[in-house]
Amino acid sequence: MPDRLEGIEDVGLDEAFLRLVIDEHRRGALPRLDRLWTYFRDPGEPVGASGGSGGPRRWRTGQAQGLPERFRADPLEGDEAKEIVIENDIAWRVQTMVDFMFGKPVQILSTASDAGVRRAIEVVLDAVWEASGGIGLLQDTALLGHVFGYVDLLVRIDEGALIQRGSVIAALESGARDALAGLVRIEPVEPRRGIPVVSADDYRRLDAYVIHLERGLNEVEEASGGARMARLFGRRGGAGGVTGWKPLPRGRGEKKDNATRRRGTVTEVIGSGVRVVYHDNELVRRESSVLLPGVVPVVHIQNLSQPFRYEGLGEVEPLIGLQDELNTRLSDRASRVTMSSFKMYLAKRLDGFETAPVGPGRVWVTDDPDASIEAFGGDTSSPSESEHIEQIREAMDKVSGVPPLAGGVVRAKIGNLSSANALRITLMSLLAKTARKRVTYGAGIERVCRMVLTALDAAGVLRTHPADRGVRLVWPDPQPIDPTSALVAARQKVELGVDESRVLAELGYGPSDAGVS
Repeated sequence: MPDRLEGIEDVGLDEAFLRLVIDEHRRGALPRLDRLWTYFRDPGEPVGASGGSGGPRRWRTGQAQGLPERFRADPLEGDEAKEIVIENDIAWRVQTMVDFMFGKPVQILSTASDAGVRRAIEVVLDAVWEASGGIGLLQDTALLGHVFGYVDLLVRIDEGALIQRGSVIAALESGARDALAGLVRIEPVEPRRGIPVVSADDYRRLDAYVIHLERGLNEVEEASGGARMARLFGRRGGAGGVTGWKPLPRGRGEKKDNATRRRGTVTEVIGSGVRVVYHDNELVRRESSVLLPGVVPVVHIQNLSQPFRYEGLGEVEPLIGLQDELNTRLSDRASRVTMSSFKMYLAKRLDGFETAPVGPGRVWVTDDPDASIEAFGGDTSSPSESEHIEQIREAMDKVSGVPPLAGGVVRAKIGNLSSANALRITLMSLLAKTARKRVTYGAGIERVCRMVLTALDAAGVLRTHPADRGVRLVWPDPQPIDPTSALVAARQKVELGVDESRVLAELGYGPSDAGVS
């Protein structure tokens, strides 16, 4: 095992600083990011087994951590489990926002002055984005940004193969749509893995970018060989350790052995024109860029802009407190309903009552004149409880800007929505927030396109002037549009002199669609 990281100086960092950056991320940012994902995803995890060894396991969802102490029974200690109700209002609101952002494809149009160059740029960019995932890539990008507040897009280029590819103009003219398949790829980086090294002089500029993750290997790790994993990025909590592995706990009844799946770490450090990759702390790859020298090929996108901060504003964090309150009140109501929905009986001086079934036609006989049976319980209304839950939901509507109507829940109080304008007014808050996000996400997409075009020009694949590398995004209307009205409006634009290709793009037809010139 080497004592130092080979080649780390090439990216402008030293080993001690890299250790510090990863450790700060693990201790400071990672717990907060994990919490945001937990409240969005609300994953279930086993908390113990019931019915003895081998019995069915009990599960608890992630949002249960926000419930009061009275709901936190420990099945392993024999505590009686409280009835818990989790209604994940955060997830459907976030998914609705993503649908409004990228529910339909976005058209990327070149602003180059020459029509031939403009067409070539649009076809190439369309091929690059489609090969990277297309609309799915944009939806994943928006989801990460909405949950964590920001997302980074990494541009990966196979420079050797791209330079050998030569010009794609002839391939484009011959109808080949996959001329750049696999040579240029755009990847979203999950914030829990991506660690930005922000410039000390400008929070908007990156000096380097670190991608650090743990992965399971297809190897067996003997228990006695655990020390082999205590490397630079090894055991958690160890001396100088940054992150690490821990054997998964065995369930009841499982045979204990000395083998677990071996786990290792991958650390990728991207500097200005240089990239180094380490498996654990061993250098496995070093690359220098000739197409984007002096550039960190990472584009940062804030979900909602936050001045003077690298991180943006997410949609999950403001809703966590209200989500906890909603889950608490729903769980309290479930306990109340359980206790009061069924009749209970208090029997006095009546022998054997506790073993006798209660049912229609059942008669109890006794010679004791003081014997009695009293019924109590039964469901009762609780207007204040229902009102409080409704107010919590309305508060979540205001904080998120997503009314129930956006999720398909139609209530009588919304009034007459027979016109598109009435629907737009009802969704005004969500539409305004969507328009605000289009500024940040759109600027990120434009910077990615410019970076790709710069690399293609340097490789000789598609020659462009810097002034021709600008793009314009055509965003679809998030509201349903009557096709007949859209066609009438498009025809009127053409009659006014608007370029036909632009009008077709607004209708959702791109250069790759058959019959579009």
